Amino acid sequence: MENEPLIDEPLKHELSALYRADARHYHSLAHIEAMLALADGYRASLHDPEAVEAAIWFHDAIYDSRAKDNEARSAALAEKKLAGRTDAQRLGRITAMISATATHELPQFDDENAVRDAALFLDMDLAILGASPDAFDAYEQAVRREYGWVGEPMWRAGRSAVLKSFLARPHIFHTEEFRRRFEAQARQNMARSLKALEA
Repeated sequence: MENEPLIDEPLKHELSALYRADARHYHSLAHIEAMLALADGYRASLHDPEAVEAAIWFHDAIYDSRAKDNEARSAALAEKKLAGRTDAQRLGRITAMISATATHELPQFDDENAVRDAALFLDMDLAILGASPDAFDAYEQAVRREYGWVGEPMWRAGRSAVLKSFLARPHIFHTEEFRRRFEAQARQNMARSLKALEA
């Protein structure tokens, strides 16, 4: 059990198929690959890089823009697929990280290392907010396509509320590293987007 990777090739194949669904414009394999690349870059800072990698692979596995329980369902899928590959405590950490992407609040772990891994994982998920203006705009357009069924006034109101709630936080990113690298740009991107949505 210990020597087998948490996410082996058959599982990657199975999950990749989910991320390749037609309705996914942002929450696709490219998003997973971007997060895996970040995880690789911060590998030395991660206490349990394999658990973080598993959380990355599963966190958007179930994605339906009309549903409100995608994160919970993705966590349940991880629990089902990873059962027997690791111990219950570690699996609990992985599913808690996945569930936390619903609010991007840190999960309540007793273990400092687990908190730190979760903080880095959540920051990786939001790194796109601090991307270059062009990349950020492409991300916003892709998310809009995923919500193509939502009428424009409704979309503007909903998206504005999301951006405002992030901008109202003392910090968008949980970790010092990501704040230094992405915070200022993320605030600029979101303020610009908000202005356009309210125009």
